[in-house]
Amino acid sequence: MTSPYDDGPHGGRPPGGPQPGPGGYPPPRPAGPPPGRPLPPIRPGQGPAPQGGQPRNPGRPPQPGQPGDPTVRRGPQDGDPRRPLPPRGPNDPPRGPNDPPRGPGGQPPRGGQPPRDPNRPPTGPTRRVEQPGRPGPGSDSQATQKIPAEALDSPTRRVQRAMRPAGGGAPPSGPGRNGRGPGGPGGRPPRRRRSPWRIVRRTLYVLIALAFIAPSAAFLLSYTTVKVPQPDDLKTNQVATIYASDGSSVLGKVVPPQGNRTDVTIDQIPPHVRNAVIAAEDRTFYTNPGFSISGFGRALYRNATGQEDAGGGSTITQQYVKNAMVGNEHSLSRKVRELVISAKMAQQWSKDQILTAYLNTIYFGRGAYGIDAASKAYFDKKVQDLSVAEGAVLAATIQQPSNLDPEKNPKGAQTRWNYVLDGMVAGGNLAAADRQKMEYPQVVTAAQTSSDTLETGPEGLIKTQVLSELAEAGINEHQLNTQGLTITTTIDPKMQQAMIDAVHKDMDGQRDEVRTAAVSIDPKSGAVKAYYGGDNGQGFDFANAGLMSGSTFKVFGLAENLELGKPLSTLYDSADLNVNGIKITNAEGETCGTCTIAEALKRSLNTSFYRMELDMQGGPEKIAAMAHKLGIPDTIPGVGKTLTEADGSGPNNGIILGQYQVRPLDMASAYATIAASGIYHKPHFVQKVVAADGTVLLDRGQVPGEQRVSAAVADNVTAAMEPIAAWSLNHNLAGGRKSGAKTGTTQLGDTGQNRDAWMIGFTPSLATAVWAGTEQGVALKTPSGSIMYGSNLPSNIWKDTMDGALKGTSNEDFPKPAAIGGQAGVPSWSAPYTPPSSTPRAPFEPPVVVTPSQMEILPGVRIPVPGLAPNPRQQPQQQQSQDDQQPADGGPMPGQPLATSEGATPTTSGNSGYSQGGTGNGASGNGTYPTRQR
Repeated sequence: MTSPYDDGPHGGRPPGGPQPGPGGYPPPRPAGPPPGRPLPPIRPGQGPAPQGGQPRNPGRPPQPGQPGDPTVRRGPQDGDPRRPLPPRGPNDPPRGPNDPPRGPGGQPPRGGQPPRDPNRPPTGPTRRVEQPGRPGPGSDSQATQKIPAEALDSPTRRVQRAMRPAGGGAPPSGPGRNGRGPGGPGGRPPRRRRSPWRIVRRTLYVLIALAFIAPSAAFLLSYTTVKVPQPDDLKTNQVATIYASDGSSVLGKVVPPQGNRTDVTIDQIPPHVRNAVIAAEDRTFYTNPGFSISGFGRALYRNATGQEDAGGGSTITQQYVKNAMVGNEHSLSRKVRELVISAKMAQQWSKDQILTAYLNTIYFGRGAYGIDAASKAYFDKKVQDLSVAEGAVLAATIQQPSNLDPEKNPKGAQTRWNYVLDGMVAGGNLAAADRQKMEYPQVVTAAQTSSDTLETGPEGLIKTQVLSELAEAGINEHQLNTQGLTITTTIDPKMQQAMIDAVHKDMDGQRDEVRTAAVSIDPKSGAVKAYYGGDNGQGFDFANAGLMSGSTFKVFGLAENLELGKPLSTLYDSADLNVNGIKITNAEGETCGTCTIAEALKRSLNTSFYRMELDMQGGPEKIAAMAHKLGIPDTIPGVGKTLTEADGSGPNNGIILGQYQVRPLDMASAYATIAASGIYHKPHFVQKVVAADGTVLLDRGQVPGEQRVSAAVADNVTAAMEPIAAWSLNHNLAGGRKSGAKTGTTQLGDTGQNRDAWMIGFTPSLATAVWAGTEQGVALKTPSGSIMYGSNLPSNIWKDTMDGALKGTSNEDFPKPAAIGGQAGVPSWSAPYTPPSSTPRAPFEPPVVVTPSQMEILPGVRIPVPGLAPNPRQQPQQQQSQDDQQPADGGPMPGQPLATSEGATPTTSGNSGYSQGGTGNGASGNGTYPTRQR
């Protein structure tokens, strides 16, 4: 037999083995599988080669246990039927046609595969491994036959194991099957590369687990340590004091309502009142666990994203806990503590106990804490006597006690009232038919039920604004009543007193129906320096009410025109015009012909500004956007969306004439932006809030501004406004102090009367808006019964307020405006140049002539006496026209266009440039025009 180590026809290489190196290394691999490995399958049509040159008989099937049996593997020992066939030598007989083809090494090839190309480089074994218990192809057995361990432990395998590397692996044999690494089935499989997404996923799993574990642990820890509050834990025993900006002048106080709060039992509160509160604040009160997971999730998100409003979704239980213990701080720790206490309270208290404690402590506005005090404050009756509609009114105020008082905000209060009643119907606590019959009940005025602690003068309205601003900043009524707050406002005592004195002085003798409001703001910070909304501190606040602005809105249209690159020298026709069947005219029929837009602003000519708006592409929308940029808010409480039609379809052309509602507070703010060269500061009343223990709850410091429009635009608007105060019946400020101002009126329907009158103006350090009108919407008249304009009462109050507030301060100059469209500020001319007439003038004729007459000195005696009589040749002198005021012989002014034939566009005289300022009062520039009422 041939030794496994002899050099045969294949160089001593076992079938399928690697090419040996020098010395015959490595040794041939045995034909049998290594111990413990599954046997390769036998493919169809492939049988073991016959031994010892026995003739093949392909037609006879092998007998079980005999050579050729596919279930018997040849071993390496001599005489063993499992011994591998020796390689075929050159003297072996040729193969017959029926002999099965053989692969390299004398082994039969695999079934269905062609013979291996002898010129192809040898590769390692690629035999298939049969899974234990799984029949191979071409076999009738259900599982591959197992080989006894002693049959596999042959001398050849022992030698082979001895020759293997120390690692125990088989000798390398080239690439394995299916791209596996070196060594094929006997080699080490390659290490799989880890996907980076697997690491990311596992990291996310860990983070998510921590996100649940950490809060859960904190919740359990807090749950075991906190104590559930009792109703008496809500102490209201420290007064909050509201000071003026000097820190010593007291404007008002917030007194704890110990005297007006009376606790009631659940039986004393009618079921329909309880149901109204539940419909308003927590419709799942009787079924929820005391807290809202969705609301807590929203609070988490808002805290994570830095939103100011980090609350929302609180149940009645949570609201009670917040008021009684944890306060209203916008923090995650506070929200978690609130959640823990609410959950624990829900386990220890009944729902009726929680509701009773809540209704006895919640704030309802008008200084009323608790449902019984609120019943007296709004309806002057006990809680037991409240009707369904009245209970819904009280429930509606809980959401915003300072802003949903029916006396101050009837529209907002009724909207919330409807929401409450609809919720009662949805909850099955009110019949739909009864709901349809209900009308909003009449509430008593705050003045009828107010106590001595409530301010009844103008300062009471300032206090309301302060409390509203504190609520926006997250300082609630609980803190107001328990922490002894010192609230420093922006109100300047000197300026506030100047405003009050001006109002009282100028309102003296006015008609009974006339009302007024005024607001002063610092353009450099947005701080409200003085505020007057009426003398009734608990009544209607006109300074915070939506009112039509009239011609004061033209300033915003002018700002937009400048931003579009059109200078103050732009010319517009001031004649009457018709647009869509609507005739646009000017007050008292005034006109300036074709004149600059600066001149039209001074004269407040509607027709010129209407043409300017029509000349813009999308003029109304652009003017509204400019007004919003300067400081008019998008929405106003009680009005809704501003500067648009009621259906929200957007503004129409009437916006330029001030047809939409704005507040005096907003107009003062927007004009302050113009005074600050286009830098906007949000108006505010509160500067600093400090608790009794020294904790600073709010400190605005230096409030940064925002450049809303360019300085060039704002400063050119200011330049156009400078001559108006003097033009409006000589209301220029004392001491020659410069100002920018604008008057305005709105008409009362088609009556020819006015309903609103305004004067708004500013210096670099103070902007003041003044409004006058009527509460009933009747005609606005002077004491003598004539039509009132902005140049009357509003201008009087404005001048007196500004003079008093700025007395003793130095005069300030406005910035010099930069050029827009080649023109900086107001041009020195106001209309196109008209050349003097070339017609010869008539000779001069004296106005009178000497005419002799006879005078009888004695009876029958007459003497001639000279006399005077009008000259019959003298023509009546015409009033000097505007064109006659142009230079008679000097030609047009720099940049002044030339007048052409009627209806033609004026032409510009050369390119000599423009004046860097001017009065805008015509060619003479001396302000000789008479003043006007507008």
